Amino acid sequence: MEETISLKEIFQTLRKRIWLIAVITFLAVAASAIGTYFLMTPQYEASTQILVNQADAKNATIYSNTNTVQTNVQLVSTYSDIINNPSVLNPVINKLHLELKPNQLKSMLSVGTSQNSQVFSLTAKTDSPSEAVRIVNQVALAFKSRVQKVMNVDNVSILSPATISASSAPVSPKPMINLAIGLVVGLMISIGLAFLLDYLDSSIKTEEDIEKYLELPVLGVVSEIKKHEAKNARSTSRTHSRTRAKGFEGGGHFEAK
Repeated sequence: MEETISLKEIFQTLRKRIWLIAVITFLAVAASAIGTYFLMTPQYEASTQILVNQADAKNATIYSNTNTVQTNVQLVSTYSDIINNPSVLNPVINKLHLELKPNQLKSMLSVGTSQNSQVFSLTAKTDSPSEAVRIVNQVALAFKSRVQKVMNVDNVSILSPATISASSAPVSPKPMINLAIGLVVGLMISIGLAFLLDYLDSSIKTEEDIEKYLELPVLGVVSEIKKHEAKNARSTSRTHSRTRAKGFEGGGHFEAK
């Protein structure tokens, strides 16, 4: 026979383990906050826009209406490979005196494009806004120079160099997102643990548990006597005893009610 869990039982389980859920969730959010504000290094991005334009009349045919999108995609893909080539990155490293290898500098760079556009963006991401600006601007200049030599064309223009003012805000970590993730993870772990503990708890708590697990009928129930109820009962019992004792001393017999 399949067991079903009612909403009432779910709420009872959550209510019974509310402190466990609260503590684990708080610890998860606290760990996320500590990692975000004290352990993670802020990262900054600087971007520049580069235009791939029509170089001269003999190249104009490649920009026909039917082939514009495909041509732009191919150009951006080709230029992305050139940007990440050591022949572009090594001069940048030497020029800026960076203690990096070409692969390390490559990992800091990213190229983005928009559909039906001859403009693509070059972005550098580092732990310093000024360094990100210097790197991305220098890579753009080195790329432009390299394209002229390798492809023998002068169809690359730098539209907007990166500036420190536009790169002053860190892009990561994002505190609110990290705290929200910590909250969700904490709730998932704590609620899952609450149901696991409830599932592993084999103690009998209700009359229904007796009938369910022992398959025995319930003949009677002894209710729990609270402390104040027991105290009142003892006080009432002593009062009745004193009343009876006085009745016997007076020679009479009566029952106090």
